[in-house]
Amino acid sequence: MQHELLIRLGVFFGLFVSLAALEALAPRRPLNWSKTHRWVANWGLSLLNTLTLRALAIALPLLAVGAASDAQANGWGLFNSINLPLAFEFLLSILILDFAIWLQHLITHKIPLLWRLHRVHHADPDFDVTTAIRFHPVEIALSMLLKIGLIYLLGPSAVAVLVFEVLLNGTALFNHANIRLPAKLDQIIRLVLVTPDMHRVHHSVHRDEHDSNYGFALSIWDRALGTYIAQPRAGHDKMTIGLEWQDTRPTKLSWSLRLPFRAK
Repeated sequence: MQHELLIRLGVFFGLFVSLAALEALAPRRPLNWSKTHRWVANWGLSLLNTLTLRALAIALPLLAVGAASDAQANGWGLFNSINLPLAFEFLLSILILDFAIWLQHLITHKIPLLWRLHRVHHADPDFDVTTAIRFHPVEIALSMLLKIGLIYLLGPSAVAVLVFEVLLNGTALFNHANIRLPAKLDQIIRLVLVTPDMHRVHHSVHRDEHDSNYGFALSIWDRALGTYIAQPRAGHDKMTIGLEWQDTRPTKLSWSLRLPFRAK
């Protein structure tokens, strides 16, 4: 799809800079660890993830948006086999893709092998906009493969997939941001979208809390399926972020890359 990369990069960097500026001006919580070390590690993981997806695109030329175009051209997938109003199909595509990400996220917490990969994200000892880009490259590759498979089965339009990708990346940056929203505004927004206070609960050291609030974009799945926790038991100012054995090691890129292959 023409200009896909420019659209995605423009939205990503525009939101990142805006949210990082808001974090600096009015942080929700003070950061406890070296921001420089954390940002180097988190951006390093993000760069490696980008390179991983570029390498995957060589072996498998059609990633998410390309897979949607290919499915449409060949008449593959559910939506390419039935006639639905375009607006309804677009909305349904967004909902199904978002639910799939929610379900994938839940599964990464329940299957030990996948949790080894996903805990790289949770090992961040602080919580800010760069936490949104802190994932292990193997997890990113597996996630993309699952997404491509779903797109071929579902057959959504390329536009719907592009909008979903932008929405997912944008909301992930937003709900990981260390920003303070007025309580009433937070309550209104989280009726539809995951807010920073809602998602911060998911990064608690307490297992019952980080096994909740799995949504990245829409908050409805956690509410409907019983995985919603409104607030952390210690409160947002006193809660501890990360894993129970937290120390300075997750702020190092090399250690973070090796984490899935370590016992602890």
